[in-house]
Amino acid sequence: MTDQIQFRPEMSDGRDIHVWAGVITFVQPRIRLTRSFDEQSHAYQGYLLGVRGTLDGVSRLFVIAIGKAAHARHQFRIGDEVSGIGVEVADPLLETADLYRISKLKLISRGDASRHKPPWHDVPPALTVYRERGHRRLSAKTYESK
Repeated sequence: MTDQIQFRPEMSDGRDIHVWAGVITFVQPRIRLTRSFDEQSHAYQGYLLGVRGTLDGVSRLFVIAIGKAAHARHQFRIGDEVSGIGVEVADPLLETADLYRISKLKLISRGDASRHKPPWHDVPPALTVYRERGHRRLSAKTYESK
C-alpha cells in the first residue's frame, strides 16, 4: 500500500494556491479608505464577490477579490456560477476577501435574469460611477446633518 502525497501548488512567497467554485451571492465594489491626519483618500481596487461553493473541496461561504478588468469582461451578478484559483490574502486584518490574485476565472453559467428581482442583483456600476456618486455615510440621519 502506497501513501498518496497531495501536491498543492504555491506562490513564490510560499502561500498556497486554492481552487474554488460556486454561485455568487453578492457583488460589491472593493474600495480602500486611507486616512492620514485630516486627509482621507479612497482607492478603487476592483470588486468583491461573495461565493457559496467549494474552496479546496470544502463547502462554505467565502469572498474573493477581482480586478476592474475581470469584472468588465464578465459583468458578474448574483446567481452566476463561477470558478477559478486564487491565493489567500497576505494580511486578513487589512482585507475583507478570503482570496485574491484570482486567475483561471471562468463564468460557468449566468444566474436567473428575471425582471422581478431587486436592482442590486444586476451587474453593479463601473467603479467610476461609484467615484462620481461620492461617499455616503451609513446613517441617513448623520448624512443629512453633515
